[in-house]
Amino acid sequence: MIRVTRLNGLPVIINADLIKFIEATPDTLVSLTTGEKIMVKETVEVVAELVLGYRRRVERTSSERD
Repeated sequence: MIRVTRLNGLPVIINADLIKFIEATPDTLVSLTTGEKIMVKETVEVVAELVLGYRRRVERTSSERD
């Protein structure tokens, strides 16, 4: 899960595993595999880094269990 900010300033938590793609339109649009689209204040690069950080944490946790 990643925390981002909607354009109205409210935080929202997104399941990073459901992100289909992220695009700048010029605002950042996060499209989910469910068909939902969420506009956020963070840049495409920041959202991508949040997703990568989330995946690293998941992998680290998974490897610690093995």
